[in-house]
Amino acid sequence: MPVSARVRYPAIIAGLAVLLVVSMIAGLAVGSIAIPPGDVARILAHQIAPALVDASGPAHYQTVVVQVRGPRVLLGATVGAGLAVIGMTLQALVRNPLADPYLLGVSSGASVGAVGVIVFGAALAGTVTTSVAAFVGSLAALLLVYGLSRSGGRITTTRLVLAGVAVAYVLSAVTSMLLLTARTGDQARQVLTWLLGGLGGARWDTLWLPVLVVGAGLALLLAHGRTLNVLLAGDDAATTMGVDIQRFRARSFVLTSLLTGVLVAASGPIGFVGLILPHAVRLLVGSDHRRALPAAALAGASFLVVADIAARTLASPQEIPVGVLTALCGGPFFLWLLRRDARRAASGVPA
Repeated sequence: MPVSARVRYPAIIAGLAVLLVVSMIAGLAVGSIAIPPGDVARILAHQIAPALVDASGPAHYQTVVVQVRGPRVLLGATVGAGLAVIGMTLQALVRNPLADPYLLGVSSGASVGAVGVIVFGAALAGTVTTSVAAFVGSLAALLLVYGLSRSGGRITTTRLVLAGVAVAYVLSAVTSMLLLTARTGDQARQVLTWLLGGLGGARWDTLWLPVLVVGAGLALLLAHGRTLNVLLAGDDAATTMGVDIQRFRARSFVLTSLLTGVLVAASGPIGFVGLILPHAVRLLVGSDHRRALPAAALAGASFLVVADIAARTLASPQEIPVGVLTALCGGPFFLWLLRRDARRAASGVPA
């Protein structure tokens, strides 16, 4: 690796880390009650070291920062990081730049499981039950799309997208049918709000699960970063290098489905984060997953925290579901990717 690349990568990671810290402080400061960033920093320092830092400022500032916005900002960072990492991993697993949990119907599968638990009141273990149901739905959807898109041992962009769209439509219809069985209007409105994707339901007592699962998932994927790199060269090349393709893909599909299920259960389906951020990160650090996955996690976390700030402020006092904003950003980007791949295919350049 050239010396300039070795120097540039730590600088990029440091910059992304600073961007994440600034974004999270802005997320804690901006809202219907504006709190100066200095007061936010003092409140956070007091929470970390109460004996060393005094909590100065109005008492309600601490309530807003710690109890109201704190869980929301942390959930946004966790979900953004997780979705970006999932998207980058799926793009390597199926060797397709358009792979994304939202486009492949994985989020729709997770929604079916989670909505089923919410509507039928089967959440015996609270968040854990919803996450398990969402995981089962996401895994089933991913396996179905993967099976439908394979032909002759190969997966094409068109077939993958069509299979993902078809499965997503079917699962969305199932979700709508489940919604019709809601016992009360309040329950139906709760499900509809959740389906738009948002971070407003974040609570400290439920944050441990997504934070733990995303942290563990990122560590496992980093450990297999070299294998993900090998997959980009094709199945034949990976087999020649001693990689058990089928076993690795099966394990990776289970892991990405687990991550998707937990994140969808926590925030609802939030689309296109896993599509946009991997491509942006590769422009900065290249396609080596050992370097790209940490960068994607940091960039995804910052992106969703900033998107949530916009969701809370653009139409204040009303709140726009953050999933709507990410779709507005991701839709044009998806169309650009399709056009780019079509131009490359016409000119004979590999995608």
